[in-house]
Amino acid sequence: MSKKSLRNQVLGTLNSINRIEHLEKSSVITKRVLISEEFQSADTIGITISRYPEVDTRLLIEAAWTAGKRIAVPKCIHGTREMDFRLITSYDSLETVYMGLLEPIITETISVEKKDIDLQIVPGVVFSDEGYRIGFGGGYYDRYMSDYNGDTLSLAFAEQTGHVVPSEHHDIPVSKIVTEEKVINCQKKDFCK
Repeated sequence: MSKKSLRNQVLGTLNSINRIEHLEKSSVITKRVLISEEFQSADTIGITISRYPEVDTRLLIEAAWTAGKRIAVPKCIHGTREMDFRLITSYDSLETVYMGLLEPIITETISVEKKDIDLQIVPGVVFSDEGYRIGFGGGYYDRYMSDYNGDTLSLAFAEQTGHVVPSEHHDIPVSKIVTEEKVINCQKKDFCK
């Protein structure tokens, strides 16, 4: 199955999850992340502002703020397909851009260097248990992660995991995938309940 077909199939499944179940599962995933070593030791976390039907990242962002952590959200640079992660301290520092995505307002936020982001929450639609992913097709994170040295993890509903994901030499897997059912340690192919 092609990446596009697999992406569309999984998105169709995610769109069939009702809003209450979606929020409940997102809450369980957030709680699992909050107790993780990666979250606990991070001072600065890179994360996107999710859109339905993705796992809701707002719960995690708000918990991170409460814990005194810095949140960096990407501003996409379309010409180069690169990302500029910028610190936000409230949702008021965001603006709606193409496709309804929320990104930092440049004049109200400060850029943070890649080396200063301790934990990168990597979005995706489809995941293999080895940590390979199919995103939304822009290739932004593949470029970004090529020289990123911090911790990486992805938030996913169980339906998004366990797939065979075609990978290429430049694809970089995430270290862990956190679902409502388990934490998948991709480097060790270990599944923790």
